[in-house]
Amino acid sequence: MLVVLAALRVIVAGSAVGAIPNHYPAAGPAASGDWSALERATISPGPKRGELVLELPPVDLPAGTVVDEPASVGEFPVTGSIYALHAELVDADGHELPANLLHHMNVMDPNERELFLPIARRILASGMETGEIRFPWLLFGSRVHAGQRILANAMVHNPTNVGHRGVRVRLVLSYIPDRRPWPFFSVLPWQLDVAFPVGDKSFDLPPGRSERSYEASPAVEGKLIVIGGHMHAYGRTIEFWDMTTGKLLWHGEPGLARPGEPSAVPVAKLYSLKGLGMPITPSHRYRVRVIYENPTGQTIRDGGMGVVGGLFMPDRKATWPATDPSDSLYQRDLRHFMGPVGKPVVGVPMEMAHMHMQH
Repeated sequence: MLVVLAALRVIVAGSAVGAIPNHYPAAGPAASGDWSALERATISPGPKRGELVLELPPVDLPAGTVVDEPASVGEFPVTGSIYALHAELVDADGHELPANLLHHMNVMDPNERELFLPIARRILASGMETGEIRFPWLLFGSRVHAGQRILANAMVHNPTNVGHRGVRVRLVLSYIPDRRPWPFFSVLPWQLDVAFPVGDKSFDLPPGRSERSYEASPAVEGKLIVIGGHMHAYGRTIEFWDMTTGKLLWHGEPGLARPGEPSAVPVAKLYSLKGLGMPITPSHRYRVRVIYENPTGQTIRDGGMGVVGGLFMPDRKATWPATDPSDSLYQRDLRHFMGPVGKPVVGVPMEMAHMHMQH
């Protein structure tokens, strides 16, 4: 159960990539692959053995504002398998700040594609609801390699009346060094969202019954190790289908919650002593489908969301495909992720930013 919950936290936190509408021009890093205009994110050894700290450039966070940090670029200094992570925030003097000032942080590899889309693969994420993510280090880990380039962005928000200068967002990563016999299985987060392919992942929820879905095929063969889902309030069910065979592979319904509030969707662990994982193949198409029942009689702006995700283990013979920078979806998604590169990073009043601050 710990593995499943941790994987879902990565997926839900990572869905914040689509939270802020992006209207930046096509020129610049998103079009050319030239990252020289970006500030540097540092990835350095942490204070504990087997620990790395990924740190974004500092930003000022005035009282009552939201700051959308543009993407910065960095490289992993070591090869290994990440099995745990948590976010931290510190000010210019190194004092730790409350974790709830972080809305979200996302990390992508621009050279590897997502499992179900030809966009850059999200490899790490943290957010308001994430907390610490930890997998059993003996069993599962997500590999990174020395020299691997990453892009990272974040959003911080300050609902208090006290401002902070030089705020730095950090992701503390625990890893197993290369050439160890463990972890036994190399896995990575996967997701299939009803709001794919790119852009906002939240959508307006009309009165009454409504549904949304999206279909895609995976880039490589492999097995789903765990699967779960995330919905907002009034979600009734979320499903994962093999549309080639017409078979419902998994469905989840929310547990009990107070009216108008979301509740957790039960998750499935697809491994045991009898077997490992649910096979998926590029020759099949898969669908995520979410159903809502909105009893309020009013349209709820940005009230819907539907994503299935978990952990995926590629087939040992599979070669993970590189991205195609000329692909239109890749370009649109990358521009969205980059944020206001080259523009002053300033705080926006929270009442103005609230409409865009989704999961």
